[in-house]
Parts: sequence; structure tokens; C-alpha cells
Amino acid sequence: MKKILFVEDEADFQKIVGEALTREGFEVLAATDGEVGVAKAQREHPDLILLDLILPKKDGFEVLKELKEDSTTRDIPTIVLTNLETAKDVERILELGATTYLVKANYKLHEVVAKIKDVLGGA
Repeated sequence: MKKILFVEDEADFQKIVGEALTREGFEVLAATDGEVGVAKAQREHPDLILLDLILPKKDGFEVLKELKEDSTTRDIPTIVLTNLETAKDVERILELGATTYLVKANYKLHEVVAKIKDVLGGA
């Protein structure tokens, strides 16, 4: 079973996406702030990280930078799922090493799940 770490501070959104991923056969780990997200990634070694950018304690940019600098987490694919959509934000996050960048408002839940499966090789 593939393990996904979902770092998202909006509880309702985390619950909806988490339940959809669980129904698809994924094990879902949750973190509601950036510090917990980094710690869980380092401890749990998920197969994929789903990361929001607007987070308490440590924003998604800092989280991604820290994960990509750590040899134990650097190769974990990271999908950024956020409402920030300026070209500058997209460019910065991709430079930091994100696998892909999805704007919440532009994707339906089944499309997010399909993208996750695609990144994980059809898991």
C-alpha cells in the first residue's frame, strides 16, 4: 500500500481529500503545519507528499526546501496543491524541486487523485 503524507492546514479539505485517497487504497498520513510535515516525512518516508504552501509554523516553500536538502527525503515526489497561482510562485516551487504544481480551484478531486496515481506510476 502506497503511503501519502498530506500537509494541509484546512481540516475539512484534508478530511475530504484524505477520505478519497483512502478509498483509492492509499494509506494517508496527515500534518496540519509545516514543522509536523517535515518531521513526519523524515520519520515515515512516504511514497508521495501532497503539500499546501500556506501553512502555519513553516510555509510550504520552507518545507519543500528542507525536504529536498535532506538525503532521506529528497527523492520523495512532492505535489504542491495550493491556491497560490502566480507565475512567480509556480516557478519558485518547481525550482525547489516539486514534482508538479496544482491549483486547488482548477482541479476536481478525481483529477487530483489521478495526478497522484500518475506520479506514483499508476499505483
